[in-house]
Amino acid sequence: MKKLYLIGMGPGGPQYLTIQAIETLKRTNVFFMLEKEGQGKEELLQMRKDILTHYLGESGYRVVIATSPPRRMTAEGYKAGVKVWHDEKRALFERLLTQELDDGQSGALLLWGDPSIYDQTVSLIAELAASSAGELDFEIIPGITSVQMLTARHKIPMNRVGESITITTGRHAETCDPADLQNAVVMLDYNASFQRFKGQNMDVYWGGYLGCPDEVLVSGPIDEVTDDLLATKAAVRDKKGWLMDIYLLRRRETDDSKAS
Repeated sequence: MKKLYLIGMGPGGPQYLTIQAIETLKRTNVFFMLEKEGQGKEELLQMRKDILTHYLGESGYRVVIATSPPRRMTAEGYKAGVKVWHDEKRALFERLLTQELDDGQSGALLLWGDPSIYDQTVSLIAELAASSAGELDFEIIPGITSVQMLTARHKIPMNRVGESITITTGRHAETCDPADLQNAVVMLDYNASFQRFKGQNMDVYWGGYLGCPDEVLVSGPIDEVTDDLLATKAAVRDKKGWLMDIYLLRRRETDDSKAS
């Protein structure tokens, strides 16, 4: 049987791995790394390699790098495009596990943050394990999320007293009724959808490259900081060629809401 670990590597540097993750690294034979297209791919790969060097040194394991299938828009719409993308990634994982991992060995994927939050690798590997006739087992090693890092860096609680927290996507924030969001973490927002929430009595807590040496934070009333935030996003993306960011939108409490 082959064993695959899906390891949450946290939001950035080696210091954000859990003890469980570190111990799992030590019993892994092969580390699979997917390389994305475009500027910045070397830096993203190097961050994973730095984690291995920090905890394991330079030897005693193999690193297998493969090109990650790009996500393309299709005429059939968003969900159809995602399905094609997932099918291609599943086929890639199957090929890597077949060709690069021997029976009795263990492999691992280092996944940003926590593998269970907005990362479908878990679902794809689960499908492969279910169809392997017992030849593949996998385990999820949870990690520190960018959601946790965001609130820690801004020194705020994730929710207020008696209030729920929503974790959603930029795609939803771009189309929902702004009045429907009260306290929401927004991930995967490629279109700066926070602009839609001007005039909504809301604050934003934004973070880019959380946990990395070049981490950037912006916070304040949406109506006041939107222009600065847009300029910041554009500047750091142009400089590095990539941007991982996340933000929390929080409607300011009124006297009536405080009383309730």
